[in-house]
Amino acid sequence: MDDQAIISVKDQVSAEEWKARCDLAALYRLVRMHGWDDLFFTHISMRVPGPDEHFLLNPFGLLYEDVTASNLVKVDLDGNVLPPSQYGINPAGFTIHSAIHAARHDVAVALHLHSDAGVAVAAQKGGLRPISQLAMNVFNDVSYHDYEGIALESEEKERLVADLGDKNLMILRSHGTLSVGDHPFSAYIRIYLLERACKIQVMAQAGGALIEWDETMQDRVFGQSGEISSNEFFKEIAWAAILDRVRRESPGFDV
Repeated sequence: MDDQAIISVKDQVSAEEWKARCDLAALYRLVRMHGWDDLFFTHISMRVPGPDEHFLLNPFGLLYEDVTASNLVKVDLDGNVLPPSQYGINPAGFTIHSAIHAARHDVAVALHLHSDAGVAVAAQKGGLRPISQLAMNVFNDVSYHDYEGIALESEEKERLVADLGDKNLMILRSHGTLSVGDHPFSAYIRIYLLERACKIQVMAQAGGALIEWDETMQDRVFGQSGEISSNEFFKEIAWAAILDRVRRESPGFDV
């Protein structure tokens, strides 16, 4: 993308949308930095601030280290690209993210992964188990959605949002993980905790008998950790620190 194209995108959108674009591009770079990317087959969306039901998605076919604020694609809930773009979007990504943004107006960001550990736990009948502090940080906030094949059918939207309910994390059976949040940091820290919990679970299952904590302990740890993703001041300073890391390790996302 040449300099003129970069300037034109920034000039054509509001300051609020440009900030959202930079935050979303940073999330794509973070996913790559963690090794959670699956070429370009997973997806993260961010609602565009304002009265219109528009959200941003990655340009399908670009690797996450190449996603920038300018090349993100804006779509409406019907899948129309606004304005027309040289890039397309992942149809399965649109199905999942349009359903969530239409049903959950509290959600600014939805983040979906196909990591090895996440899919491994998604393939287990018992799903996530309360065997670690990391798991119990999020255990009470995890929902489940049964596998229906690649998410291309619009009829699945109703079942997906019903299964998500008012929770902020989902394990899609045999498919992967998903988090939502009202702020980029909220969605990121939730998926970070869930992904680490899944990795620890898979590692622990290679050893002896597992310790599973009861509901009393689950509730205690979940309550203790709740402020991580809900405190407004903490979200802002933590996200600023994470953006600084992305600028150091994956520069160029905010152009």
